[in-house]
Amino acid sequence: MRTFSVEVFIENKPAARDPEGETVCRDLMSKGGYEAVKAVRVGKYLRVTVEAETASQAKETVLKMCNSLRIYNPVVHTFKVELRGEG
Repeated sequence: MRTFSVEVFIENKPAARDPEGETVCRDLMSKGGYEAVKAVRVGKYLRVTVEAETASQAKETVLKMCNSLRIYNPVVHTFKVELRGEG
């Protein structure tokens, strides 16, 4: 078995409100002087270390994990899984 590092990116869908992102954006503009910043979207990032025979098997394991354990809410979130490499 080999060890792989797999990344998961979870974001709100474009049509879903993002109150946390709105707050960050507002603070950047009002407190930080970053008036050029017009929008911020906040998401979640997971780095998962997986033992598997192949890279595609490692990615499939993480996809299955995300779907079966409902790590994201499919109504309001999108997610993507990317293989980072052997770790």
